[in-house]
Amino acid sequence: MDMNTERDCFPINLLFLNEDPAVGEIRLSKQNQKYDLTLQVSGEVGEIELTVKDSDGVCVSKFSVSRETECCKVGTQSFLVTPGYFSILLHFSTQIDFQAFQKLLKRGIGHETISAFDRRTDDSSALQYFQFYGCLSQQQNMLQDYLRTGTYQKAILVNEVDFKGKTVLDVGCGSGILSFFAVQAGAKKVYAVEASSAAKYAQILVKSNNLSDKITVVAGKIEEVSFPEDVDVIISEPIGYMLLNERMLESYLHSRKWLKPNGKMFPTFSDIHLAPFTDELLYMEHYARSSFWHQTSFYGINLSGLHSASSDEFFKQPIVDTFDMQILMAKSVKYSINFLEAKEEDLHRIEIPFVFQLLQSGLIHGLAIWFDVAFVGSRVTIWLSTSPSEPLTHWYQVRCLLQTPLFGKTGQTLSGTVLLMANRRQSYDIHITAVVDQSGFKSGNSLDLKNPFFRYA
Repeated sequence: MDMNTERDCFPINLLFLNEDPAVGEIRLSKQNQKYDLTLQVSGEVGEIELTVKDSDGVCVSKFSVSRETECCKVGTQSFLVTPGYFSILLHFSTQIDFQAFQKLLKRGIGHETISAFDRRTDDSSALQYFQFYGCLSQQQNMLQDYLRTGTYQKAILVNEVDFKGKTVLDVGCGSGILSFFAVQAGAKKVYAVEASSAAKYAQILVKSNNLSDKITVVAGKIEEVSFPEDVDVIISEPIGYMLLNERMLESYLHSRKWLKPNGKMFPTFSDIHLAPFTDELLYMEHYARSSFWHQTSFYGINLSGLHSASSDEFFKQPIVDTFDMQILMAKSVKYSINFLEAKEEDLHRIEIPFVFQLLQSGLIHGLAIWFDVAFVGSRVTIWLSTSPSEPLTHWYQVRCLLQTPLFGKTGQTLSGTVLLMANRRQSYDIHITAVVDQSGFKSGNSLDLKNPFFRYA
């Protein structure tokens, strides 16, 4: 088993259990109150070796685990193994450590099942993603989007009838803010799931707010963890740029397996909006980004051979920024996703056909994209909008340029398709085809949502 790229040492407590046949009792050794023992995992596929050492590096215990070994999970962060006539309880310092050990163990003894998340995600992308969201600075960035945070709180509190006395699942809880809102609305129990190291920060906030009896932080991916019961409500903020980036919506849909019949999901559904825009300045500015590669004597080197490649690369970047509604040349069309009904595979390939009737004449430089999400409660429906006509959020809007602008006249129609193909980098490849029906002029572009250009100041 190759462990070069995985953590294989964990701080633990150790407890030995021995059966005393004479008195019919289980005898326990004295448990070390400090995590000053280290568990090292090594070996080959089929059988792995667990070595426990003290702070001086002296071996305290050593045993092997294979498919035939009697072992099981105990509680949320302990592991019981019986290698012979006695049992050993390994108690890990954090749930995150225990999750990592479990994954290593399953892989080592050949019991690992590949989760839906792992099947759709490259390891390098997942590592970068969870490192990013494990940073308090990024959690702060989201919390300080007051429109986002305030709308979530309002949606939950004004629909407190959906939360009072209920069991709630918070998918990708981050700092735990939505879990706290659920408790404010009267939730009886909240399971807060977080796969990044932000789980430890959520646990700190739960404890410091004296809510350990209400909120249980579960470290791990929603596709890989389990709960003792089904839930009444699922809450989450699974939203990326253009709604779909990061592909967390699939995890949100996956969590539905824990939802009771007629349960609630906050958010409940979303509308993706598309509209053609005209913006000569943006187009020329974007095109000019490749002018660096026009140089024929950069420190004595001719760079011009890469100008075409650089221009192609820049035009593959969706542009994240905001704009004035006046640049839109037609009313938007929308594509809806109902989170209570959609399947995970529905998000693997999304095709959005469009027909726009132009409201003004001019050059069509691309398509602008934004989204709205709805929280449908028993009392009221609350909307969170990223429309350019609404106050700005940290999602901004996204614009996708056409390779070649199209000229259209008022009353003419622009038709085509936006095809979104999910990739293993937790994002989408965007393929746009467009034609002015009356003239037959066509254009399009292929873009990489994983690599946007952030144009905002």
